[in-house]
Amino acid sequence: MKITKVVAIAVGVVALAACNKKSPQENEASQVQANAENQAENVTAAGNNEAANIMNSAENKANAVKNESKNEAAAIKNEGENKAEAIKNSSSNAAENSTAKKK
Repeated sequence: MKITKVVAIAVGVVALAACNKKSPQENEASQVQANAENQAENVTAAGNNEAANIMNSAENKANAVKNESKNEAAAIKNEGENKAEAIKNSSSNAAENSTAKKK
């Protein structure tokens, strides 16, 4: 009886193992599918990287434009302040010269 059980279990294991074997065509199909999935993931990753690079480049250009406009605005403001100060100084000098001539 023990031998019959052991033989029956062995036959069942062998039959189960035989059912799980894949044919060469199935293995090849699985490999083709895995390769296609890997290629698709690589394309997606490359696209995401390119998009990130474009975004970073655009942000850098935008920041450069902002900085340039801030610098230009500061230069204009300084020029205006300098001209205003020069006008104040010239009127002050004219008043001092007028007072000095009267003496």
